[in-house]
Amino acid sequence: MAIKIGSDLFERLRHRGVSEVVSGIFARESIELVDKYGARNYHPLPVNVARAEGSRVWDSDGNEFIDCIGAYSAVSHGHLNRFIVETAEEQLRKLSLTSRALHSSELGLFLEALCLYTDLDKACPINSGAEAIETCIKLARKWGYSIKGIPAEKAEIIVASGNFHGRTTTIVGFSSEEAYKDQFGPFTPGFKLIDFDNLKALDAAITDQTCAVLLEPIQAEGGVIIPHSGYLAGVREICTRHKVLLIWDEIQTGFGRTGKRFAWQWEDAKPDLMAVGKALGGGIYPVSAAVGSNEVLELFKPGDHGSTFGGNPLACAIGLAALAEMVTENYADLAESKGKYLRAGFSSLDSGKIKEVRGKGLLIGLEVNSDVDGSDLTRRFIGEGLLTKETRHNTFRFAPPLTIEMELLESVVEKVGRALRDC
Repeated sequence: MAIKIGSDLFERLRHRGVSEVVSGIFARESIELVDKYGARNYHPLPVNVARAEGSRVWDSDGNEFIDCIGAYSAVSHGHLNRFIVETAEEQLRKLSLTSRALHSSELGLFLEALCLYTDLDKACPINSGAEAIETCIKLARKWGYSIKGIPAEKAEIIVASGNFHGRTTTIVGFSSEEAYKDQFGPFTPGFKLIDFDNLKALDAAITDQTCAVLLEPIQAEGGVIIPHSGYLAGVREICTRHKVLLIWDEIQTGFGRTGKRFAWQWEDAKPDLMAVGKALGGGIYPVSAAVGSNEVLELFKPGDHGSTFGGNPLACAIGLAALAEMVTENYADLAESKGKYLRAGFSSLDSGKIKEVRGKGLLIGLEVNSDVDGSDLTRRFIGEGLLTKETRHNTFRFAPPLTIEMELLESVVEKVGRALRDC
């Protein structure tokens, strides 16, 4: 395999083109190459995607699948949204990267559009979701020292059990999942872990050294865990009363996914800081940001923080196109109506194997009973031409593009029903 692919690889790539060379690799060969040369930090489904459009993907053998993983909310616009792709192509012919050592018109307009969309004052553009969280952590600590007056090196951030905010060593250090932390320490201090969806625990955990509370409004990776009604507003009230920053991680739940622009808008729970990403890149490019109030974002001074690619002209043009699509096509409303349909469809299935169906908008968790073989059910889904993955608590997450057609949603319900019957 190594000789066949690698002996004259670079010459073939340069003279025949990357696309032509890639198209000649079969699914089995692709998987073998990843196993041989890639770090095994993922356990992907045995599907080698060769082409995608809208809510569907095709593997190297031409088999068609409905994509209900949706790149964990990153392809909310559908695969290869025409307006976003055309915008990217046009921008690539003009300007792609300058670094933040220089200005660009794309950056200025993107920052204005993102602040208008989020109803917040300022934004710091980055690349990945984890970087957005790290940016919020730095801002919160600086606010704690310079505004709240917390003694040096004593600032504390409260987080919730079951959280998932990314994979950096700082972030996994305050995870409650031991598998995320095993053999990666020592970890950054300054975080306090409490139960999710527990206002009394939050209120009791805050001290004079608390600078921020960092939470997901819905724990997507944690199994689509939705807090009780009043929790989001309660968190906001507690943070205001104690003079503590509220940071919402809306990387997976934002940009219409739950039926609102952001999940915190289901209640009166406006944040001081918010991490956004995934769908902001339109499914074709990593774009993220920390967005928040003037009081917090204005604390950054030149040299405090940065990113070579953060806010590059290509990313900003794509982000502008992604936001324009979300607003003009009413993505939040689409997610709300389609999510209700899909949840009702799952709930109507006559299966003793379903424990619970929960979700908001098109972020849905289908929890099966503990005696159901999750690996077997995953294989059944693939056999039905349906792509989804199991997350925590025996829960399969369904987060298809918000643009998915109703007839495909009908097909999803039918396929899930058959897979459950055959499992």
